[in-house]
Amino acid sequence: MAPASDKKVTGLLAATFTPFTAEGEVNLSVIGPYVDYLTEKQGVKGIFVNGTTGESMSLTVAERKVLAEEWCLRAKGRMDSVIVHVGCMSLKDSQDLARHAAEIGADGIAVISPSFFKPRTADALRRFLKEVASVAPTLPFYYYQLPSFTGVNVPVRDVIEDIEKLIPSFRGVKFTGSDLLDFGQCVSYSQPHWSVLYGVDEQLLAALAMGANGAVGSTYNYMGCYVNQLISAFETGDLLKARTIQFKIQELVGYAIKLGFDVGVNKQLMAEVSGLHLGPPRLPVTPCPPAHAQLIIQKYHNIFV
Repeated sequence: MAPASDKKVTGLLAATFTPFTAEGEVNLSVIGPYVDYLTEKQGVKGIFVNGTTGESMSLTVAERKVLAEEWCLRAKGRMDSVIVHVGCMSLKDSQDLARHAAEIGADGIAVISPSFFKPRTADALRRFLKEVASVAPTLPFYYYQLPSFTGVNVPVRDVIEDIEKLIPSFRGVKFTGSDLLDFGQCVSYSQPHWSVLYGVDEQLLAALAMGANGAVGSTYNYMGCYVNQLISAFETGDLLKARTIQFKIQELVGYAIKLGFDVGVNKQLMAEVSGLHLGPPRLPVTPCPPAHAQLIIQKYHNIFV
């Protein structure tokens, strides 16, 4: 069996929204145009599928499989990276999704910590991750950290200590926390073939300064073209331009937070900017109030257009 690829993931990956019909069923017909929009309008060449933005924990295993298949099919030859999130509350479900991701040609898999029965230690979390990774040993494996949702505050640096002895296919972290001490230690410890991807969009510039290889985020669905400019400015040493763009992103996100910036609001913003019919979120997430959507989209156009 071939070992996992050592290809590094860099640049932006959009954490994709899951399109639903008005009746709340998965709407696969939107995914092709969605890929077109990301590649042609936003310049985004990587996607992170079935994550938090994609409402994965509100989907059935069967729904997650058909979505992953369609994303991989539509992105083939057009995207550089398709990482499928396979984390579940159940180890067996996570393993089922990991096997499936390998079968459909995903470029990697990511796993979030279980959050109902939480691992209390780094060792317990590492053992869970190992069991998932072991069923898809040829796929690059990423640990997806999101303490604000999971309530699991185990330092990532502790999780990745000698991790390749347990998980030979380990290739990096999606770090979605604001603890830059832990993040910096992860970057410092990172191996040459790993990718440390940052997940707090409004703080990306700080993460780039600390050595992030790339970023995964929901706002890159509709602000990817501007964030690509931020990254280019940073790489060429134009920190003034990079900060200016980062501050614009912070202005929009800060404004949206005051109105209640959750997946429902974010999804509606993407629909308004892109013109894609993404449908409502699935309960318990509720749709964005129309008045709030109009205020946020007006703010978006005032800042970026």
